[in-house]
Amino acid sequence: MENKITPKRILKILDTVPELKAILITDEAVDEKRRLIRYFLSDTLNAVFEDNPTIPPLEWIQTRNAVNVLRSIVSKRNERLAGFSLLTYINDLIHGKDLGDRPQPGAGFYAEFEHLLRAVVGKTAVYSEKVPPFLKHSGRRAARLRSKDLGRMAANAEKYMARYPFGLDRETIAKRKANKQRILKYFGAADADWEKWKWHTSHIIRDAKTLSELVTLTPEEFQAVEMARQHRIPFGITPYYLALMDPNPDRKADYAVRAQVIPPLHYVERMKENKANKGCSMDFMLEQDTSPIDGITRRYPHIVILKPVMTCPQICVYCQRNWEIEDVYSRSAMLGQKRLDAALEWIEGTPGVKEVLVTGGDPLLLANDRIEKLLGRLSRISHVDRIRIGTRMLVTLPQRITDSLVDAVRRFHVPGKREVVIMTHFEHQYEITPQSMAAVQKFRRAGMGVYNQMVFTFHNSRRFEAAAIRHRLRLIGVTPYYTFNAKGKEETDDYRVPIARLLQEQHEEARLMPGTVRTDEIVFNVPKLGKNYLRAGQHHDIISILPDGRRVYEFHPWEKKLSLVDTYVYTDVSIYDYLERLKKAGEDARLYSTIWYYY
Repeated sequence: MENKITPKRILKILDTVPELKAILITDEAVDEKRRLIRYFLSDTLNAVFEDNPTIPPLEWIQTRNAVNVLRSIVSKRNERLAGFSLLTYINDLIHGKDLGDRPQPGAGFYAEFEHLLRAVVGKTAVYSEKVPPFLKHSGRRAARLRSKDLGRMAANAEKYMARYPFGLDRETIAKRKANKQRILKYFGAADADWEKWKWHTSHIIRDAKTLSELVTLTPEEFQAVEMARQHRIPFGITPYYLALMDPNPDRKADYAVRAQVIPPLHYVERMKENKANKGCSMDFMLEQDTSPIDGITRRYPHIVILKPVMTCPQICVYCQRNWEIEDVYSRSAMLGQKRLDAALEWIEGTPGVKEVLVTGGDPLLLANDRIEKLLGRLSRISHVDRIRIGTRMLVTLPQRITDSLVDAVRRFHVPGKREVVIMTHFEHQYEITPQSMAAVQKFRRAGMGVYNQMVFTFHNSRRFEAAAIRHRLRLIGVTPYYTFNAKGKEETDDYRVPIARLLQEQHEEARLMPGTVRTDEIVFNVPKLGKNYLRAGQHHDIISILPDGRRVYEFHPWEKKLSLVDTYVYTDVSIYDYLERLKKAGEDARLYSTIWYYY
C-alpha cells in the first residue's frame, strides 16, 4: 500500500516564505533546489546584516540563527550524519510522492517546520511587547522607569516560584513529622531509631506491598514496582525519603520526589527487555570505553572518577549508571580490595591526575573507617590536589552525615594544599528539609564546600522551577554547580526534556536571578567524550528535523581545538510532545511559546 499524504498543509506553511516555496514547487532536481535554497539563505543573511528595515529590532537575531539552522539542515554532510534528508522529504510531500518506509509527518514536524520558517523571515512575534518607556528618557527619570520595569520582572518571577512546594515550609515539616511517626509505627521502631542511619539502611523499602502499606500508590505505580522486583531491576527507598512523600497519590506536591524513585511502567518494561537481550549494552555513556582499569573512568586530562561501590541506599530511576548499579544489598556491589588497590595504584602512577571524584554508587555507604582509609591513601598521592565525594546521602539519608563522619573527612581538607569537596544531587526544593540543611551545614562548618548537580527532567522543568531550587539551595549552603540534560536513554524517555527548554530556562528565567544563584552551567554529557556546554552555541548544531518533530543535534567534543575527535549525533525529544505533556499537567503552554527559537 502506498504511503502518500496531501501536500496542502506543507504548502500553507511555505506561504510564510514565498521565495522558498517558489523553489520547492518546481520540478527541478533536489540538488538544484538545495543550491537555490543556499543562495536564498545567503541573501537573507546578507540582508539581515545590512540592516533590513522590514525586520523588527532584535528579530534579526532570530533570523540569523534560523537561517544558519536551515542552512545546516540542507547540508549533504548533515543529511548523511542524521540518516535523513529533510529537503528530500519535504520535496516528496509537496509533489505527492510515495514516502516508502518513511513515516508521515506528525503534528510536531509541522510545528517545528512552521516556527523555523517564521524565524527565517523575522515573523516570530517573540517581541510582542511595546518598547519600554525608560528608553525614551534619560537620567533619574529613566532610572526610575527602569527600576519599575525590573520590579515587574522580579514580581513575575516570584509569582511563579511561589507555586512550588518547599520542604522548609511549616505545614510541610508538620506533615512529614506525621509521616515519620506512621513509618516508625509500621516497623515497630522508636524516635531514636530514626536518627540512626544504619536503621534506615536495614529497613529500605524494596517491594510494592510494603510501599503500598506506607503510602497510597496508583495502580500503575504498584505494577511498576512489583515488576521491577520480579525482574531484578534495582529498586529501593529509604524510610527517611519515603517520609518526604505525601500519603495520597495525587502528586500535587510530591511529584518530583515520587518521580525520583518510583519508576514509570515504560522504564521497567524497557529495562526488562534490555536485560533479556544479551546483545544489548545499556552503557549509554560508554564508560567502558573510558575505563583504563576496573573502578576508574577518565574523560579529562586532570580528573578521574573512582567507583569503590556500585550501589546506593536509594536507587534513582534515571541514573546514568543503571546498567551497572547493583541491588541495594548486593554483596558484589563492592569493588573489592584487590581491584580497589589496583585502581589507587593506577592513580598514583598517573601524575596528570590532579583531582579524584569518589562516587559510584554512593561511597558514603562505606563505614567511616573504610572512607577514612580510602581518603588517606588518596591524600598520600602527591599530585592529587582535590578530592570530590559524590553522594546523595544529604538528600536521601542525611542521618548518615554524623559528626564522626565529618571528622573523618575533614582531616584531609587542608587549605592551601588539598581540597575536599562534597558533590550532592538535589532535584527539587521539596527535598530540602531541616535534616538535609543540617547535614550541609556540618560540612560547611568544617570548611568544605557543598555543590549541587541537578538533572533537568520533566519534573523540575516548569517556569522558574529550577530557579526556585537554586535560590533555596544557596540559602542552605549549597552552590549550584551543573544542570545536566537528562540522558537520552530510551528507558528514561519520561524524564527527558528538549534541549531548547534548558536554553530557554537559562535565558528567560535563570538570567533574572542574582549571579550568586545562577552559578551552575547547563551541560549535555556526551557519551564517552564528556561535557558539552550548551550555552556555547558553537559546540552543537541542529542537523535535521525528523517526521515526528524531533530535532537531531551534532555535538562537538570538548577537545575540538586540541585534537581530532569525532562528533556525536543525538536525537532529542519533541518540543511539541513536551508542550503537550505540560498542558496535561495543567500548564499554560503559551508561557513557553519562545521555546521553538532556541537552537
